[in-house]
Amino acid sequence: MKKNILLLVFGCFTIIGFSQDILYGIRAGVNVSNLDFKPDPTFSNQHRNGFVFGGFVDYGITEKFSVLLELQYSAEGANADALKADYIQMPILARFGFGDKLKLGVGPMASLKTWENKDTFSTFTYALVGGVEYMITDELFIDSRVHYGLIDILDDDTTTIEATNMTFQFGIGLKI
Repeated sequence: MKKNILLLVFGCFTIIGFSQDILYGIRAGVNVSNLDFKPDPTFSNQHRNGFVFGGFVDYGITEKFSVLLELQYSAEGANADALKADYIQMPILARFGFGDKLKLGVGPMASLKTWENKDTFSTFTYALVGGVEYMITDELFIDSRVHYGLIDILDDDTTTIEATNMTFQFGIGLKI
């Protein structure tokens, strides 16, 4: 684990050193999320509408490629109180530009839990993120993302049920 963190930090500093443009900004939006259970649950599993907000740094490598590093708070999980899952998240997106207004991004995301159900859920999760961003002006943008959890978020070894997060985000942001 220490080796992976060291490689991530080294990679981030390498990107910073070779970056041509560095942009900062803020982003906020809404989440539509749910938990995918295996096997299917015997109870009603309804989606949760939540929110997301945070800040980002966008490192421009070339005119058409950048790396976005973000720190955000995100309300996710399912609608039942026992299944609500709030996180501090760090997505890292490799972004490819198509023209002046459109960018597509993909990458990993690490998440730390912040909610009350401390004994039921794992402290650390990770997911894949994909999204699209459209620039309205030079500073204002809208975006849409999907997060798909890669590991079981339930921390209970006594059950055979597994759950992963799946979240759709719709956001608006401002580059400073």
